[in-house]
Amino acid sequence: MHWYEDDGFWSDFSETMFSDRRRAETADIVARSPLLEFPARSRVLDLCCGPGLYLVPLAGRGYAVTGVDLSAEMLKRARAVCERAAAEVRLLQADMLTHVEPASYDVVLNVFTSFGYFDDPQDNFRVLTNARESLVPGGQLLIDVMGKEVLAGWIGRPQLVELDGAYVVQRDTVLDDWTRLRTDWTLVRDGIAREASITAFLYSAAELRALFEAAGFTDVECYGGFDGEPYDHHARRLIVRGTKPVQ
Repeated sequence: MHWYEDDGFWSDFSETMFSDRRRAETADIVARSPLLEFPARSRVLDLCCGPGLYLVPLAGRGYAVTGVDLSAEMLKRARAVCERAAAEVRLLQADMLTHVEPASYDVVLNVFTSFGYFDDPQDNFRVLTNARESLVPGGQLLIDVMGKEVLAGWIGRPQLVELDGAYVVQRDTVLDDWTRLRTDWTLVRDGIAREASITAFLYSAAELRALFEAAGFTDVECYGGFDGEPYDHHARRLIVRGTKPVQ
């Protein structure tokens, strides 16, 4: 079983990855981001939606929102969040490697570094072509990752994240000549340690732009954050946006 197929991993470490603070920050990003400003009732797919941090804010902006995730546990949490907020959101359990709904969306989002999971580069490329097929002509794909250039600026010593009655130690290791990243997690709760490792491909802005173009997207642009700032030495994230051609 691959790491991303392990519901136990997502359940154990979701408090670290998807904290209440991050949920609040995400709601603020969605409310003000020019990159997430679409016409009313735009059909938006959150691909790898996790526990739904983007779903409720996107629905609050008047979009018709669908969340897709492989993890039943994450979808259960997303459903609970949407129900509490009375947000009308469609949720599907599916694998981004195979999920296609032809010409069904105006926008496809893939956020929180949910791209690059697969060991075979062609599988990651297939995610892009799947997204293109699911978009209407003129639709947009937007991917948010930790860019290679951004990571190089801060990677170093292990990080400690304190939780309620527990803590997580995170260690990052660059692999294969800066093409892949392994993150090792150790969760300590009630004197018991739970360990997990995740691996994913790393992309520079130029590399991810080239993949978008190879997958058939045009007008490909790179940004350093959701405010639409340039991807430069001040960048906090790598956000790449491309458009499915009309013809």
